[in-house]
Amino acid sequence: MENLSLHEGGPHSGLPPGAQHMMPPQGPSAPPPVPQLPPQMFTTAAQLLDLTDKKLIVSLRDGRKFIGVLRSWDQFGNLVLQNTIERLFVGNLYADVERGLFLVRGENVTLLGEIDLDKDDYVPPPYEQASAEKVFELKKEEDMKKKKFDTKRHKKLAQEGFEGEQSGEAII
Repeated sequence: MENLSLHEGGPHSGLPPGAQHMMPPQGPSAPPPVPQLPPQMFTTAAQLLDLTDKKLIVSLRDGRKFIGVLRSWDQFGNLVLQNTIERLFVGNLYADVERGLFLVRGENVTLLGEIDLDKDDYVPPPYEQASAEKVFELKKEEDMKKKKFDTKRHKKLAQEGFEGEQSGEAII
């Protein structure tokens, strides 16, 4: 809050109207200066400024993971990644699929991190790179098994009296 007075910017103050409140108060009763937050404390899209032109990994709500160089972003957290690859994981196998220039909607981002370029080529021991076709096939099988399991689980919950996510009446 600023302290205003009736004599602020008057004809005898020597300052233009409204300029006096811009000057810091002087004297022993002056409040201490307000400490500024370090850049690490920003929780908005402005924190992305430090990550611009760096290689990042972005994890999305649907489980996909993208690796690329952050070129641009906006106030909504939408990201533009260049030289993007999508990394697919199934069990201990992974594959990289080139995606090129990629736009990510900010509301879908769950995790974002900078990649250490010194450790970029290091692959942890349990993981092995495989062909994209093999990983796609295994991913399809894994998704089918998960879908069957979810269907069984929803049926069992319905028998116990619980409603599914999309069941029930729509209110219009």
